[in-house]
Amino acid sequence: MKPAQISFVKECLPAALSAGAAFNMNPLAILAQAALESGWGTSNLARESRNYFGMSAYGCSNAYWHGGKTTVKGRSYSLDFRRYDTRENSFLDFARLIRNNYRSAWQVSNDPQAYAKEIAYSPYISELNGDNRESYRSSIIQVAQTIQAVMALVAPFTKER
Repeated sequence: MKPAQISFVKECLPAALSAGAAFNMNPLAILAQAALESGWGTSNLARESRNYFGMSAYGCSNAYWHGGKTTVKGRSYSLDFRRYDTRENSFLDFARLIRNNYRSAWQVSNDPQAYAKEIAYSPYISELNGDNRESYRSSIIQVAQTIQAVMALVAPFTKER
């Protein structure tokens, strides 16, 4: 495990716990997807817009996303992504989306392998955009395992004495 992975878990675990509690979802599934989508929090979108899930700026604003946008320009296109005022709101908005729109994944979030399969083979992933469903599935599982190892490593140091 790398220092960036340890830092990511320490910094983002509280947001994942909050989102998990608010939407009855396994925080490990939330944190694993955030790590995968944001490159362990190193993506520009995560660092500059607190968007850890690559959530596009489509749809209506809600309690967690207040309509802020960040435009990412490619060679022949530009896409608008959500900009959040806090890291926690990014995690809460993601958990809200999964519970409301990807219920089959949400229902099995306590089983990382089942969650990975459900989310990878759902409309959340688009092969039209070049996404590889099987690669995404196995990546979620690998990231979840790394997060569990980091949590086991840092837990003894974070408990009150």
